[in-house]
Amino acid sequence: MVKEWKVKKVEELSKLIESYPVIGIINMQKMPAPQLQAIRKELKGKAKILMSKKSLMKRALEKAKKEGIKGLEEYLKGQPAFIFTEMNPFELFKYIKENKTPAPAKAGDIAPKDIVVNKGNTGLPAGPAIGQLSEVGIISKVQDGKIHVVKDVTVVKEGEEISANVAAVLNMLGIHPMEIGLDLLAAYENGVIFDKKILDIDEEEYRRRLNECIVSAINLSLNSSYLTKLTAPMAIQKAYLEARALALEAGVYTKEVMDELLAKAYREAMSLKKMITEV
Repeated sequence: MVKEWKVKKVEELSKLIESYPVIGIINMQKMPAPQLQAIRKELKGKAKILMSKKSLMKRALEKAKKEGIKGLEEYLKGQPAFIFTEMNPFELFKYIKENKTPAPAKAGDIAPKDIVVNKGNTGLPAGPAIGQLSEVGIISKVQDGKIHVVKDVTVVKEGEEISANVAAVLNMLGIHPMEIGLDLLAAYENGVIFDKKILDIDEEEYRRRLNECIVSAINLSLNSSYLTKLTAPMAIQKAYLEARALALEAGVYTKEVMDELLAKAYREAMSLKKMITEV
């Protein structure tokens, strides 16, 4: 017989799934309780986080009537939790990504990006620390009684495991390369599931590509004489400038170019007069 609290939990989760337009799956693994409380407080009024057993979360997804919602089951990994919100998935991912805090590295952690120790004064006094730095490939020297790193060194590359020695050195130098925050694995909206790889947009790159597309579309419209509401004024201006240039080149007398034709004729006459005078 299924325990009553499990039935109630599934019912609660399924109702929330039906109530909110956007449902996300987040991984809470290695999330310290104090940071989680701070995040909950920060998200108050924007999103609701609810943790439960994977089996109960799966049942809630199966019970929900939303089309395609069951596809979230494959993202129930690590220590999953639901996040319910009215923010669109991209807005939600951006908000979560921007609200992560630095944390010290521990042995066994996976580097989220290249970890670089920059050259310069470490602030550490001369002593055993020099040997610790050397063990992880950091060349240093003593200057004015303090240890200085001679050149920038990448001690761990993105995706590599952080060793105990490297973690100790990073902590000694006050470098906190890890990030504590929610890890949004996927989000559902209107029958579509957005994976984190889709949600993680480089906004600057997106704007650059969008601008390139706009310029290419305008050029295609103008060069093919396929006019639109946007390009019609540009095409008229282009045609006017080309017609004007042709009139000047061919000496066609119109009121638009008459002044310039007269000025051109005057310059040519003055040039000719000078040549005759010199002869």
